[in-house]
Amino acid sequence: MDRLTTIDGRAYPFGRKNVDTDVIIPAKWLKTVTRSGLGQGAFENVRVEDGNVFDDPEYAGAPTIIAGDNFGCGSSREHAAWALDDMGVKAVIAPSFSDIFSGNAYKNGILTVVLPQAAIDRLMEVALTDPIHIDLQEQSVTTQFQDRFTFEIDPFRKECLLNGTDEIGLTLASAAKITNYEDVVANVRPWLRRKG
Repeated sequence: MDRLTTIDGRAYPFGRKNVDTDVIIPAKWLKTVTRSGLGQGAFENVRVEDGNVFDDPEYAGAPTIIAGDNFGCGSSREHAAWALDDMGVKAVIAPSFSDIFSGNAYKNGILTVVLPQAAIDRLMEVALTDPIHIDLQEQSVTTQFQDRFTFEIDPFRKECLLNGTDEIGLTLASAAKITNYEDVVANVRPWLRRKG
């Protein structure tokens, strides 16, 4: 997982409420066991609509989505986060998120920023013409028009995103200690020792 400190650039002014994981990545794309290529199917049903922001060249490669309440609701499929990551999205800003989606996003290096609706409305306006800056260390979203919105984030998740690590990475960082502990336990309780 890459370190996440700041995110700069245009943002997709999506704004829809109750966007479930099936809207983010339709079920027909879930047949894969790899993360790559899912960005092609991201928001597939939205992309058939005239004037959708995801196919507008003005927002091509935008690292941020600005959405409405309850983003990521629905099933617990991690593919939704994989699809966003594969299309280059590093942050989603919304008034609220599904807890499961928010957890999956964080575990895949995507920042979920909760801001009040008034801030979302302002960022939707700015996103139509100008970039947005997110600073994870400062926990702020700013624009070139002197807008500044601060957000809360779980300290553990913040540190993991800043350091580019997840629970598996944290466990692997302690591999030597774990091996040492297993050796001590195996000597004290030899009946627990693995055979072969």
